Parts: sequence; C-alpha cells; structure tokens
Amino acid sequence: MNIVLYEPEIPYNTGNIGRTCVAANTTLHLIKPLGFSLEQKEIHRAGLDYWPKLDLHVYENFEDFLQQNPGCRLWLATTKAHQVYTDVHYEMSDYIMFGPESRGIPEEILVEREKDCIRIPMFGDTRSLNLCNSAAIVLYEALRQNDFAGLEKKGALHRLQWKA
Repeated sequence: MNIVLYEPEIPYNTGNIGRTCVAANTTLHLIKPLGFSLEQKEIHRAGLDYWPKLDLHVYENFEDFLQQNPGCRLWLATTKAHQVYTDVHYEMSDYIMFGPESRGIPEEILVEREKDCIRIPMFGDTRSLNLCNSAAIVLYEALRQNDFAGLEKKGALHRLQWKA
C-alpha cells in the first residue's frame, strides 16, 4: 500500500503519517514542494523513532511522481468527490493521494481523474478533517479490505496475559 502527500505543508502531519505508514507497512511518497525541511525536528518528533524505518520516496513534482510510478492505480482523496472511500475496492499495490492541508489536490488534477476521486463523509458544513486522520481512515479501510495483509492481527499485553 502507498500513501502519497501532494505538497504537504505541516511537518507534524507528515511525521504522524510517516509513523502510521511504518505501523501499516506502507510506503510514503512526498511530492514537492514541501512546506518544511525533512530534517526539521517537528517531523522527527511526530514520527518518533519510527521515522528511520519509513520507506520514503520524494518527487520533484506530480509529473515526476507519475513518471517514476508508471501505471500506478491512484486514488485521490478530496472533499469534492462523488464516491465515498468505502465504495471502492483497494488493492495492496494502490496509491492513495492527499493534497496540501490548506487547499487540497488541485482541481486540474481532479478533473482528469474524476472516477478515481474518493471522499470521507462529513456532517454539515465541515470543510475537512485533519490530514493525519484522513490518511489513517482511508489507509486502514484499504488494509481492512485486504484482510490486513502482512500485519499482526493478534494483540498481546506487556506484562500479563489475556484470560482464555
């Protein structure tokens, strides 16, 4: 599974999403320009000690991303989509893209891929969810649809054991 952040602006969000990607055995793709340096302490603070374990790829622009991932199946998360994120079937090789926190994926990209746009339902006039939350919601639905392939399914206590 792959998460793509198009021109992310907030280092804490990217750090948190990176941590989620490590936990979900998911690759993180960042499309420049970034609103921060990858060396910023905020990224590493949010990503904790997981950040060095992250499978991270950085691209100069959207065209560079497409050239380096030819034929990728790309879902675009946007509040403007017709279909809800649970209405599509995800494959483990899919890419799920999220736009910058302040403006989302550019409409020029959305209109070219209308059938690939997905949204998270929200109440009333709510404009959007936090980027970290959105990425986790859609990613874990995609993983659920694939029976959490490759992920640990059992929980264990640290000191005690569950009663049988």
